[in-house]
Amino acid sequence: MIGIIGAMDEEVAKVKEEMTDVTITTVAGMDFYEGKLSGRDAVVVRSGIGKVNAGMCSQILADRFGVSAIINTGIAGSLRNEINIGDIVLSTDAVQHDMDASGFGYQKGQIPRVDTFAFQADEKLLELAMECNKRVNPDIQAFKGRVVSGDQFISDKDKKKWLIETFGASCTEMEGAAIAQAAYLNGIPYLVIRAISDKADDSAGMDYAVFEEQAIKHSVRLLLEMVSRA
Repeated sequence: MIGIIGAMDEEVAKVKEEMTDVTITTVAGMDFYEGKLSGRDAVVVRSGIGKVNAGMCSQILADRFGVSAIINTGIAGSLRNEINIGDIVLSTDAVQHDMDASGFGYQKGQIPRVDTFAFQADEKLLELAMECNKRVNPDIQAFKGRVVSGDQFISDKDKKKWLIETFGASCTEMEGAAIAQAAYLNGIPYLVIRAISDKADDSAGMDYAVFEEQAIKHSVRLLLEMVSRA
């Protein structure tokens, strides 16, 4: 069974519409939609925004539903000039940019006493996503890259510059790295799919409002194609 997480209703609504034989289970205030998606067993859930919600949601998928993979779909802010609004970023790995234990000698982003700095995405899911994007979004570029997550909406050019220089990341959002950490600790393959809604700069708030719906459509098309071929 594949677990699919979106932070907001808008990010999973179209996916839920494609499901059949649905059973809804509510755990920790989250509604888990279990059923068939593109002919595959799947459970789709809106986690809520932020790392704690995302981490809790991932653990429930592992414990309650025994998922074999977790895919996080949604939108993000671009951190690379060549990645434009509407494009897609597929995670090679993920880091929590607001984790800072540097006072104890750790580099920024490193979670103390965890044996990896960045949580590696599943290579097979990554390659499948690249292939599927060519099929369903032929005019949309997909980029492999690092996803950085924090409990912040990034809309400041100086913060954006720091994220680029410190982490070499491709996009920034608020859940992916928490999902990645939970997947890593549970030994579950994962992938983050993020369509770009803004450039994480001073105009991010305005761009997000305008391009959110368009970006979500791109990521959902890709996700549905992936599930049908997984």
